[in-house]
Amino acid sequence: MDQVQAPDYSFKDVLWREVRQHRTAAIGMAVAVVAVLLLLLQNSLVEIQNGGGERFGNAMLGGLGGFVSTAVGASLALLLRDIKARTQDTMLGFAAGMMLAASAFSLILPGIEAAERLVSVEYIAAAVVITGMGLGVLLMLGLDKFTPHEHENEGPCGPGCERIGRVWLFFLAIALHNLPEGMAIGVSFADNDLSVGMPLTMAILFQNVPEGLAVALALRAAMLSPVMAAIVASGTGLMELLGAFLGIGMAGGLPLAYPVGLGLAAGAMIFVVSHEVIPETHRNGHQTPATIGLMGGFAAMLLLDTLVG
Repeated sequence: MDQVQAPDYSFKDVLWREVRQHRTAAIGMAVAVVAVLLLLLQNSLVEIQNGGGERFGNAMLGGLGGFVSTAVGASLALLLRDIKARTQDTMLGFAAGMMLAASAFSLILPGIEAAERLVSVEYIAAAVVITGMGLGVLLMLGLDKFTPHEHENEGPCGPGCERIGRVWLFFLAIALHNLPEGMAIGVSFADNDLSVGMPLTMAILFQNVPEGLAVALALRAAMLSPVMAAIVASGTGLMELLGAFLGIGMAGGLPLAYPVGLGLAAGAMIFVVSHEVIPETHRNGHQTPATIGLMGGFAAMLLLDTLVG
């Protein structure tokens, strides 16, 4: 008897099937993408050339620093044979704490202050930033639903994931993680206020080192050679450079775009911390050291923001 073969669906067919199954997420992502495109369009290259060159350069340097710090962390995997899972979870918890604190102190609060200068009404200013946060969550939720990637605790996710190798699925997952960090760097320099941009950028650079190391070690565990694991893990840091370009483009034009962009970056970062980083640190039963690490990272970012901001 001839064996019946399963139909060979194209990626487009699989993607449309996922869209039909997750209409709410698809609509939310569409709204977020349209909002991002509108924010990008209102800040033309002419505006960058006529008045935004310095802040554009600062944003790009910050994004480049995000890539370099990720590569430094990934390169440490060449020197370290093995790190206990408990230590990795504590380091990731520290990074999560810094991301949460940076979202609050370097994105949300400056966003509310910037909005208050425009509307002079506190609750409307807060609503502007909350709207941006909602757009950031919708954007990351849509990317999580419709981009093939892999979670350690859930396995392969997204349309067409069965057609992509596990290493590349993991690469895409970390790339999605790094995108909002780069966006936060870009947005933080959009008002050319170094007291906002510098603490946040330094925090992201610091926490990228243990993240890059953890990613490289995970890729080594997936049977990659140490050198190839370091190269692939370093490559995920390129999303920080792209995110910085998107961030400065979104928030560098109309005055209202700045607080909205800060809120969007904060919402995306908080989503990643809650959806990706914290569950990963708790997966191996190391909740207590991971939580202590998170508190340490939060305190370190508070101190950094106080000293540099």
